[in-house]
Amino acid sequence: MMSQMQHVWRAMLLWTLLFVEQGNTTENCTTRRCLANNLVNKKLITQPQRDNCSEYIFVPIIEYQTIKVDTKNLRLVCRLDAIIEWTDDDLYWDYSVYPYNEVILPVSKVWTPDIFVTNGISSTTHNSFRDLIVYSNGTLRHRVVIAAEVNCEFNLFNYPFAEDECPVVIQTWSTEGCGTTMEVGKLDVYDGSHGDWETLDAYLHSPSNEKYLISVILKIRQQNPFITLMLPSILIILADMVSFALPLNCGERNSFKVTLVLSFTMFLLILNDHLPGDSECSPVIKTHFCVCLVMLVVSMLVSMVLTRVAQDGGLIFCCFSRGAKAANKQEEADREVAGDISVIQIDNSEENQMYRKVIDFLNAIKAREVDSDRKQALADRLDKIFFWFYFIVGTAYFCAMITVMVKYDCNVNHLEFLD
Repeated sequence: MMSQMQHVWRAMLLWTLLFVEQGNTTENCTTRRCLANNLVNKKLITQPQRDNCSEYIFVPIIEYQTIKVDTKNLRLVCRLDAIIEWTDDDLYWDYSVYPYNEVILPVSKVWTPDIFVTNGISSTTHNSFRDLIVYSNGTLRHRVVIAAEVNCEFNLFNYPFAEDECPVVIQTWSTEGCGTTMEVGKLDVYDGSHGDWETLDAYLHSPSNEKYLISVILKIRQQNPFITLMLPSILIILADMVSFALPLNCGERNSFKVTLVLSFTMFLLILNDHLPGDSECSPVIKTHFCVCLVMLVVSMLVSMVLTRVAQDGGLIFCCFSRGAKAANKQEEADREVAGDISVIQIDNSEENQMYRKVIDFLNAIKAREVDSDRKQALADRLDKIFFWFYFIVGTAYFCAMITVMVKYDCNVNHLEFLD
């Protein structure tokens, strides 16, 4: 019995020593994982509360990238990759106990500051990684990605030679009371070519203490819009000018001009969805297309009128004009003369009358030919005058329009929303 009691006491002593040794081992754990677990167990998921009730946020670098420029709806889609640093004194540890300069913690276990785009129609912030770095002095370093869609009032007056800047304003959630203050170090721009637009540069400045403004300078690449928009209009007007080489008295010229008008109208309908949207400085290219359409229609109408001039010899015409009635009477008289000539009688008394009718018939044909030549000459003269007028005005217009597109400046207040 005594021996059994001794075994029981010995077992209890061994279990006690085991638990004490385990507790001492746990308390003396100085590994990096133990440090991370101790910091996580503090559950510091709220903003640090200092005496001045404000947290200082430092952004050493922001990497800017243009994703898309929506010319139709005047939108800029961009991506901001930012490194954020802040300090939480409660995450400080004794370097003599834990001899590590830094440790990795899950993002969801600590408080992280919010940065958003002020003038963004939509803005989403994502963590670049699930973890962040904590230093021994309580400083945290984190990386976030902000995807934003910004409403930009682009200056599209000079389209397709447009160049303008678009503001992207960033700030923290609050700068009043127990809020946060932010300071941004530098801005880097990379991968600036997207579609028809090219990001030339972006610079950073602060319009106020709580906001930072990224001014993105954008320029449209002229090659694609010029080939798809400007060049077809120039070529169609050129083809309309060359069509004056077709004879006026045939219907091919009028048919060709009608085809050009219909082709240009279909061209505008197809490109309607690709034309830039209206802004404070409306694109002058829309006015250009309207002027080109008017020029084509006027050229077509003038060609039709000159065709009638070559027929009647006057600018005033209608379905029952005097010229038409006189021509009908002359044709009837010619048919009567021709009928009389077809029946030739041998009677000498009527020989002189027959000769007179033959002479009158030939004179009438000659008079008609002379009158037709006079009308045709008048129409040709007016046609040449209109051609040179059309050529000079069209050439001067295209030179003036391209000069205006390239050199005219239309100013837009991009920072009106800040006021």
